[in-house]
Amino acid sequence: MSKKTLIIAVSLVFAVALVIYSRRPRLVEVEIHTLADGEVQATVANTRVGTVKACRRAYLAPATGGQVAALHVRESDKVKQGQLLLEVWNQDLKAQVELQKAQIEASRASAEQACYLAGGAEREAERLSRLQQNKQIVSVEQVDKSVTGSKSQRAACRAARLATEVAGAQLAVAEAAVRRTMVLAPFDGTVAEVNAELGEFVTPSPPGIPTLPPIDLLDVSCLTVSAPIDEVDAAAIRTGMKACVSLDAFADKRCSGVVTRIAPYVLEKEKQARTVEVEVTLKDPKDLAELLPGYSADIEVLLAQKDRALRLPAEAILENNRVLLIDDNNVLHEKTFQPGLANWNFTEVLAGLKAGDRVVLSVGKEGVVDGAQVSIKP
Repeated sequence: MSKKTLIIAVSLVFAVALVIYSRRPRLVEVEIHTLADGEVQATVANTRVGTVKACRRAYLAPATGGQVAALHVRESDKVKQGQLLLEVWNQDLKAQVELQKAQIEASRASAEQACYLAGGAEREAERLSRLQQNKQIVSVEQVDKSVTGSKSQRAACRAARLATEVAGAQLAVAEAAVRRTMVLAPFDGTVAEVNAELGEFVTPSPPGIPTLPPIDLLDVSCLTVSAPIDEVDAAAIRTGMKACVSLDAFADKRCSGVVTRIAPYVLEKEKQARTVEVEVTLKDPKDLAELLPGYSADIEVLLAQKDRALRLPAEAILENNRVLLIDDNNVLHEKTFQPGLANWNFTEVLAGLKAGDRVVLSVGKEGVVDGAQVSIKP
């Protein structure tokens, strides 16, 4: 064979090999996870976004309508319980209070006078009675008239004292009318909003018709996170269980939460799943830092926990508790396992798998099926 023919033959073989190599089935590259022991938790999370709420919140308005005469606070002011926040015009009612106070003083003076007269009449009746008993010149008619007069004066004394009590009750009514024109802080808190101005006319909300309150007061000494939990999951939740809170505004979870309230009813809304409202209170002061009422938040309630258990990443699990194992030849084999505790991240493996098994994480990738040969992503 000539040299030229040999070169041509080698070139043809190389070309054929190149074509065959280019047409070979490409291996799917997958990510894998090696099973090992770790912490496993069973948790329940909310179905819709929750909300950070203040311990207490009060929308305050005067009990009676009127023109704002005094506004004693501004937004963001710290106030104490019982502090006067707003006052509508009430000069006529205050004048009525002063009138009732004067009436009480007059009634007390009249009562004092009547009681003095009653005492004198009783002493006079007693003297006449002794004279009549000693057979001195005092008629029975005089004695009877004197005794009757003394009793009448004593009754007048009692009536005057009761009139004083009536005046005191009328004063209480007048003072209550004044208080209805004032807005007092029901608890220590922070003024969130002031929706009134001096000279403006304010009225309490009519029944069933919410109106903007003149003052919105918040107690932010403690905060709770309220979130709806699906009725199926809520049955396992108990007060006192630990919980973590996640907020869109912050990256880190806050895990000092405790379930402090479970609503005693199931909330039913049209076109939505039935849910139970669950409240979580953050106990660590550091977790309360920078939180504001109204932030959106999610809760994750811890139902059970194991510090060491064989666990499987949630993204490796197919329907009906199946996984794809990868053998030493990088061939996939479908296998079913028995699950235990589970959350969004890991599921406990009770049976069917063992430590050291390699499972595929890229289960949704095209070509990742039982019996396929794959390559492992570094």
